Amino acid sequence: MLCALLSGCSSTRHVPQGSYLLDKVNIEVVDTSGVSTKGMANYLRQTPNHKVLGFWKLQLGIYNLSGKSDGRFNRWLRKIGQEPVIFDRELTEQGIRQLRMALVNRGYNDAIVEADTIITGDRKMSVNYRLTPGEAHKVVSFSTVAEHPTEKEIVATDSARFPLQPGDNLNRDNLDNIRAVITEEMRERGYLAFTKEYVSFTADTAAGSKDVALTMNIRHPGKRYRFRNVYVVTDFSPGDDATHMHFAANDTVTCDSIRILYGPDHFLRPKVIAEQCYIRPGQLYSTSAVDRTYENFNRLEILRYVNIVTSPVATDNKEQPDSTADEELDAFVLLSRTKKQGITLELEGTNSEGDLGVGGGITWTNRNIFHGGEMLTAKIRGAYESLSGNLEGLINDRYTELAAEVGITFPKMQAPFLTSRFKRRNRASTEFALTFMWQERPEYTRVIAGASWRFKWQERNNLTRRTFDLIDLNIVSLPRSSVNFIDNIAPDNPLLRYSYEDHFIMRTGYTWYHTNRRPASSSTGLFRLPRQVNTYTWRASIETAGNLLYAISNMVRQKKSDGAYKVFSIPYAQYIKGEADYTINHAFSDRNSISFHAGLGIGYPYGNATMIPFEKRFYAGGANSVRGWSVRTLGPGSYDSRNSVTDFINQCGDVSMLLSLEYRNKLFWVFEGALFIDAGNIWTIKDYPNQPGGLFRFKDFYKQIALAYGLGLRMDFTYFLLRFDLGFKAHNPARGQERWPIAHPNWSRDATFHFSVGYPF
Repeated sequence: MLCALLSGCSSTRHVPQGSYLLDKVNIEVVDTSGVSTKGMANYLRQTPNHKVLGFWKLQLGIYNLSGKSDGRFNRWLRKIGQEPVIFDRELTEQGIRQLRMALVNRGYNDAIVEADTIITGDRKMSVNYRLTPGEAHKVVSFSTVAEHPTEKEIVATDSARFPLQPGDNLNRDNLDNIRAVITEEMRERGYLAFTKEYVSFTADTAAGSKDVALTMNIRHPGKRYRFRNVYVVTDFSPGDDATHMHFAANDTVTCDSIRILYGPDHFLRPKVIAEQCYIRPGQLYSTSAVDRTYENFNRLEILRYVNIVTSPVATDNKEQPDSTADEELDAFVLLSRTKKQGITLELEGTNSEGDLGVGGGITWTNRNIFHGGEMLTAKIRGAYESLSGNLEGLINDRYTELAAEVGITFPKMQAPFLTSRFKRRNRASTEFALTFMWQERPEYTRVIAGASWRFKWQERNNLTRRTFDLIDLNIVSLPRSSVNFIDNIAPDNPLLRYSYEDHFIMRTGYTWYHTNRRPASSSTGLFRLPRQVNTYTWRASIETAGNLLYAISNMVRQKKSDGAYKVFSIPYAQYIKGEADYTINHAFSDRNSISFHAGLGIGYPYGNATMIPFEKRFYAGGANSVRGWSVRTLGPGSYDSRNSVTDFINQCGDVSMLLSLEYRNKLFWVFEGALFIDAGNIWTIKDYPNQPGGLFRFKDFYKQIALAYGLGLRMDFTYFLLRFDLGFKAHNPARGQERWPIAHPNWSRDATFHFSVGYPF
């Protein structure tokens, strides 16, 4: 009904008399030059109103629902809608000029661009841009003329990085990027005054020929710059004028040749400051050294603001300056601190079928506990819910949960036997954490404790991240339970029994993450940064548990108890598990994109274990999986689940496979629509009797891949995104159930609604 209403409104309702609505724009190439029109629309100064799914001008329809008055409701409709794009001939002429310039920049110097305007329908205008590129100018030779050996060395070393080579079109954007490469290298070698203007090109073209002999000319900027003094100002106020370089200090300390100007509080130790600074007196100016100094100081949570300013040292006019000597610079690293401590409170209430509960927590953070940029975090959380009804045979009349966590992060590697040089070269942070949880349930009391020691690496702009869990300990103990609790709930289910028995996990793991998606705050720097059409993300991880303990058990000839070695009378897990996933997003425009995601995981128990711990196994279904199923209701394999409450413990596996394709379209205001297709399932690596049909077999697994389709609505508030997805089963691999629900749909059986925060991938 809403669609009919929006479509029924006249699209020219708010178009003034005598004007035309820009209805369609088309760009075509009229010769066989091979020029693609992809991305050409970005050069236009006027494009039609946005179309949802390529045909429905939803935002224009919403705008046209507004009346002529200036009432609150009409203003709101105009705000979330999109006003009609009125055809402007001058903007069309600008588009012609921009399109021709784009072709010229690609090497088509004789390009011709024309535009035809056609009046269609009721006060509507269509514009057709016709591009005739002609023959492109091509580079047949590429030579260099440089004034100084340094530039010649750079060209000889980095010519392979140049985006233009003989045989390519004479692309001016690529020429500009070559200038940027040389500028970056020159500034890295101390030539601070070098800019792109020092690099120019001469194109020699014979009469009547499209062949270009290209010559690159590089002027020498003169002297190099070398740091004389390096100052670190610890209490700089961002509102102060840093150009005059006059800073008052309560105390001055020199550490590793760096002069530290302290304010009233020595909130960072001198050694810590010196470790973060890669700028040293006597060194040549280096862009990478400045960037690494920025990166290191920004890792300290106690700092709110970091800026680096350089000032040339004035030359004494009384002395004859040496024409070959390096110029000198003074560098000022300006630091501004933030609040050292912070407290966060959380409070929530629950109502579960009339049983009331309350939960809350407090988090205390100290961002500089030992005056070295270390961050200490302590969390305490509690929850309580009263129970009603018949409690006979149970040991508790309530749900109670108490949890505590203490963690500390060091801004460098903390491990024995590592040299200072190694720590400085590998800028990783170190995290130590202790966790404890006490749970009281009607049937049992459980204790979960853990400890971890990990290292984290993060490259500039956060494009690549690595995590190495050196050791991660988890102990689960059931000190108290109702009579025969475990025997009653799992007489013939070893998986369910194992999940409630005491167990011990000592694991080591490594995670690697990489993306080419630029941060929203990234600067363009020396290179052109156009809108990213294709962005991708890779993530891979591997972990293993129990190997060291198993080796020790064998070395000391420990005897097995109940078929397994034990630590503190608790059997320990032994397994290996690996995961990898890949996501790529292709943006057709600023408002339309398509995303593809593939994930694969496998785990294998061995040695001291016959199965992977329940919390380490894979599950399928849910908002970030195959969305035709609720969380933990799909698989493994063709397992026939009839009751999600009692079967959830069996719906986990050791092998996971997931494929997803999603089309995303910005609708209006904060709303975004999506259409998706999901495929995947989980399987077991061994044939467990309580999971019939779950074993992975190469000859059968493709028949057990579940398929789902659906649509979604998202609300993008910039800082967070709310997601609503409605998924439908298309192919159900479970035995004894409707195999192709897409052919015989049933809303109550096949539809699943999901609410989540953030994109699924």
